[in-house]
Amino acid sequence: MVAEYIAADAGIAPVAGLIADPTRAAMLTVLLDGRALAAGELARLAGVSPATASAHLARLLDGGMVTVTAAGRHRYYRLAGPEVAEVLEALAGLGRRPAVRSLRQSRQARQLREARTCYDHLAGRAGVDLLTALLSAGYLVGQDAFEVTPAGEAGLEELGVNVDTVRGARRRFAPACLDWTERRSHLGGALGAALTSALLDRGWYRRGTARRLLEVTEPGRAGMAAISACKGLTSHTPVT
Repeated sequence: MVAEYIAADAGIAPVAGLIADPTRAAMLTVLLDGRALAAGELARLAGVSPATASAHLARLLDGGMVTVTAAGRHRYYRLAGPEVAEVLEALAGLGRRPAVRSLRQSRQARQLREARTCYDHLAGRAGVDLLTALLSAGYLVGQDAFEVTPAGEAGLEELGVNVDTVRGARRRFAPACLDWTERRSHLGGALGAALTSALLDRGWYRRGTARRLLEVTEPGRAGMAAISACKGLTSHTPVT
């Protein structure tokens, strides 16, 4: 007799239960930009008391969703890793978008769709367009996971991304990451993170006024146009 697979063996329910609570979901979403926040700040952003926040954070910590670092009297929390961020982004893509109730929310939603960080890599329309340009230029090949071509390795090196070093990172190299606002993929993994860091260092993008938001600069627009035209990553885009 063939043994029947039992879905409970996958351990999905405990993880789903941790994310399902609105307060914990809010805290995890705030941490999606990869940076650490103090417990008090997480309480404020989630709209709960410090004691309530502490109880929720203890559950997230016990469940392996976040890590904590102590600095004096303060405890700083961050997502446990990119895998947690990928799960949250995937769930965001499945869920309904919250209703926009103010002009500020409308503006911020529009900015999030345009350019933001997904943990530590570029997302939104900017991230999708970047991946499309890299594929069109022949710098990357693949579909669900990508590989760098010789031309791409040289181009990324010009920008400041050492592909061999990135390969040594202890995470997936260059997977496709489904973008929850665009419903298409952007570049994730170690390569996505390294490339985003290079774009920020180069001044193609800068941090926005709200967490996760990014803003493209004029050198960034010129650089993206150069990639799309297969002229190389550094054409007409001096380091700022």
